[in-house]
Amino acid sequence: MLVTNRFVVDVDVADDFTERAHAALTALAARPGYLRGQLVRALDDPRYWSLVTEWESVGTYRRALGAFEVKVSAVPLLAESVDEPSAYEALATAAPGGAVVVAESDRAAGPYR
Repeated sequence: MLVTNRFVVDVDVADDFTERAHAALTALAARPGYLRGQLVRALDDPRYWSLVTEWESVGTYRRALGAFEVKVSAVPLLAESVDEPSAYEALATAAPGGAVVVAESDRAAGPYR
């Protein structure tokens, strides 16, 4: 499961944002079910940032949001993200040089189409 939170950050407050995003990423990374995460910034416009995390399941992500340290360090930052869907299920993957592997959706009885 992939979670991507997008932010629009004025350049003059980017240092403060980065510090808070690092704290949020640290808190999330300590939770069970966390697989990996990144803080990324757009190459074309330095005001656009994303915090991208990957989780074992939607349940591990939701439980992580309830942890005290995450509520203190991450949830306030996440609340500042662009108001749009942020959690995505993986429906197809491909390893380097590999074939596409289709997965079943947790939302439907069969694979997506």
